[in-house]
Amino acid sequence: MRRLEGRIALITGASRGIGAAVAKRFAREGAHLVLVARTVGGLEEIDDAVRAEGGTTTCAPFDLTDYPAIDRLGGVLAERHGRLDVLVGNAAMLGGLRPMGHYPPADWEKLFALNVTANWRLIRAFDALLRASDAGRAIFVTASAARRHTAYWGAYAASKAALESMALTYAAEMTKSDVRVNLIEPPATATRLREEAMPGEDPESLAQPDAVTDAFVDLASADCNRNGEIITAG
Repeated sequence: MRRLEGRIALITGASRGIGAAVAKRFAREGAHLVLVARTVGGLEEIDDAVRAEGGTTTCAPFDLTDYPAIDRLGGVLAERHGRLDVLVGNAAMLGGLRPMGHYPPADWEKLFALNVTANWRLIRAFDALLRASDAGRAIFVTASAARRHTAYWGAYAASKAALESMALTYAAEMTKSDVRVNLIEPPATATRLREEAMPGEDPESLAQPDAVTDAFVDLASADCNRNGEIITAG
């Protein structure tokens, strides 16, 4: 049995890495995908791969820091489907590794715009549609850096800590609804962000994106009752 049969799932950062792996896995589980990413070519590749296996997608190529575009997508989904069953907030950036006092203000603001504010705008735009589902599920991707306080990781760590606080607060607000909100912390995974952080690392020594998708399916499923948790994937 396909666990996401007939579900509508929106995934950000869907053109590569974990987002692309989750998209393909969700499609195999029967979900209709709404794919968001900046890279048109990458989205088209995922769209082709999903359709080759009989899946269906809606591609939305835009930058998540274009906040009105998030609102417009919410309007399109409201008109077309009247609900959203699964929201996966995966898109993020590293923002460079440097001492806290050395971040250029523009870089700091750009990182928080994507890693934190864009996810809040997703909640704002899709809250009503998640509530309209019989089992709305919101999943946000975090990192252990949020709690490790490692030197030079300050901006990324602070953004993930803010994301965790925001998502867990949203989860607390959803306890009396049919919506469940959780975070997933993948292990060290072979992604472009990881390569930027650890340029000399052998990617073959890391978890591959496909290996972390089980946890996403579990949390996206209508029978999942977990709420307000940080789940380690892989």
